[in-house]
Amino acid sequence: MDFKHTLRALRHRNYRLFFCGQTLSIIGNWVQQIAMAWLVYRLTESAWLLGVTGFAGQIAILVLAPFGGLWADRFDRYKLLLLTQALSAVPPLVLALLAYTGLIEVWHVVVMALLAGIINAIDTPIRLTFTSEMVAREDLPSAIAMNALMQNAGRMIGPTVAGGLLAVSTEAFCFVVNALSKAFIVGTVLAMTIAPRRLTPTGESPWRQLREGVLYAWALVPVRWLLPMVAVVSFMVTPYQTLMPIFAAEVFEGGAGLLGFLMAAAGCGGVIGMLALASRRDVRGLTRWIAAASLASGISVTVFALSPWLPLSLAAIAVTGFGVVVNGMSVSTMIQTIVDDRMRGRVMGLFSMAFLGMFPIGSLAGGALAEVIGAPATLACGGVCCTLAALLLWRRMPALRAALRPIYQKLKII
Repeated sequence: MDFKHTLRALRHRNYRLFFCGQTLSIIGNWVQQIAMAWLVYRLTESAWLLGVTGFAGQIAILVLAPFGGLWADRFDRYKLLLLTQALSAVPPLVLALLAYTGLIEVWHVVVMALLAGIINAIDTPIRLTFTSEMVAREDLPSAIAMNALMQNAGRMIGPTVAGGLLAVSTEAFCFVVNALSKAFIVGTVLAMTIAPRRLTPTGESPWRQLREGVLYAWALVPVRWLLPMVAVVSFMVTPYQTLMPIFAAEVFEGGAGLLGFLMAAAGCGGVIGMLALASRRDVRGLTRWIAAASLASGISVTVFALSPWLPLSLAAIAVTGFGVVVNGMSVSTMIQTIVDDRMRGRVMGLFSMAFLGMFPIGSLAGGALAEVIGAPATLACGGVCCTLAALLLWRRMPALRAALRPIYQKLKII
């Protein structure tokens, strides 16, 4: 793998600051997410309430991500990023206070998950588009790869840290850890030196601009075809994260430590996927990677759901993590390569809806279905549906490559 190519974004000081701060922030997010899931399950032993908590934490991005993308196109992204990162410290501080005083109830967790989700829904497209202001254009693919590394390193390290903390401490301490990580990212953002962004005044209403972004995305055939595949993977496969406490406690008869180990295995697979993609120098051939990753996600999560053997389950969930990351990162890279900068925020808002926004719907549906047929059967059904969708995308590969060819020629990629 060409690691020199992969790490080019780190030669930019602003991005190095962002990378350090955001990595710790993501680890903190996962520590809190695992602690919240374990707290809800410890209090209720309910798959349905696990699904509700996951739904509350992510549903806002399905509704608000387009507005975050619109604001990223209309206003100063640096100031918006600083604001959202500061606000993200509020939910963990409230949860820590309630947990330490012994007053915490499940509805408190759900409400704070919803608040954190609202903040994240606005922050995500802003953060994604802000990448282009921290690095030179030629280093943007490297920065996108490093962003994926942050996400998956956090997913691998965070649950492991959470499992260790829960084994020796309490959920409250996990919430404090996340609050401290938010203070660190605010400090790194303040340390950046960002040139003021030249904004072009527009008399158009926000709704008209949102509509313009949707129509622009629909007119781009690759975006129109690939975003639904991202949505399918998010809806059918990623709810394994919400149901994982059930597998840890009931299927494998373990505790918080095993939960962290299972989630870390998925994160490890994601890191491997990121490194595999980061060694590529351009977007040619990414459509095959997207279809293959979608297929791998569906098959592997089905194997995980049906496996009673822990080593096989760890290997399967690692492949699932690999597939989910390669799918999402490949589509993100392609979109950021082919879209106009003036539309970048709005299109990335739509990507955020598909990649992150479908997860809460899947979590809620998965939690409800798991109450009836069990978590293993629920995940297996999702895996089979994802596999069928990936096979359909494979059949459309020739037409998709034909649609991309003139775009690549215009951008001088081929």
